[in-house]
Amino acid sequence: MTTVNVRIDEKTKARATKVLSHIGLDMSSAVKVFLSQVIIEGGLPFKPKRSSKEIRAQWDKDIEEAVKTRNIFTSVDDILNDQTV
Repeated sequence: MTTVNVRIDEKTKARATKVLSHIGLDMSSAVKVFLSQVIIEGGLPFKPKRSSKEIRAQWDKDIEEAVKTRNIFTSVDDILNDQTV
């Protein structure tokens, strides 16, 4: 097993935790389910509801932050094999 650390604002975490608790999941279990579905689907297991422009802007921001703070991976296998993720 490995550990994944995710930076997210407190409000989003609190709201997600509340929703997940109503369906019997904790955050860790929900992330495991999500990542398993990403692998099965070969991408996001849902269609994002925000506009592509908004999504792209957020992704660009997230990528910029990742470049500053962490490794850059070129494949899912690299991510799964990395011990710092």
